[in-house]
Amino acid sequence: MLRLLFAVIYTALTFGANGAAAGPAEAAAMRTGDMRKLVIHDAPRPLPEQGLVALDEAPSSLSDWKGKWVVANFWATWCAPCREEMPTLDALQAAMGGERFAVVTVATGRNAVPAITRFFEEAGVRHLTALRDPKSALARQIGVMGLPVTLVLDPEGREVARLIGDAVWDSPEARAVLAEMMD
Repeated sequence: MLRLLFAVIYTALTFGANGAAAGPAEAAAMRTGDMRKLVIHDAPRPLPEQGLVALDEAPSSLSDWKGKWVVANFWATWCAPCREEMPTLDALQAAMGGERFAVVTVATGRNAVPAITRFFEEAGVRHLTALRDPKSALARQIGVMGLPVTLVLDPEGREVARLIGDAVWDSPEARAVLAEMMD
């Protein structure tokens, strides 16, 4: 009888009785196009509390967005794939940003504020928050080895997915995967 009870509980958890796991699991099945590169983790991964700075030098952190789903993009002004990807992140923020969702960019390494501002102007970026990780401290702690790297954070501020390389973030595929994760 005890084995039957365990089997029922295991089956219920596997097929989504646990609502917290249902969104990412279903999102994994939906990955097509560039989203095939999105690795959805088996369990959320906590992020270190590492200080970042805003363009106006105000202290900031990714934890400032707790309570929202966040697409956090690590990039640099010298990164050619970042130049192609950034407008799609801007369009994603324009389309989905709000109470439940935000796109945040983190310029990692030596990226002067004027260079970041010029990069955004040239790329036509108008909706994104820009933060800096000037000594790459956070990037190193979380294993960002090349650019761009994009993390998907849950409302508790934990990494639930990671995409290495560039992607078209405003594509129907990307929006569908993100919407499924948020459900």
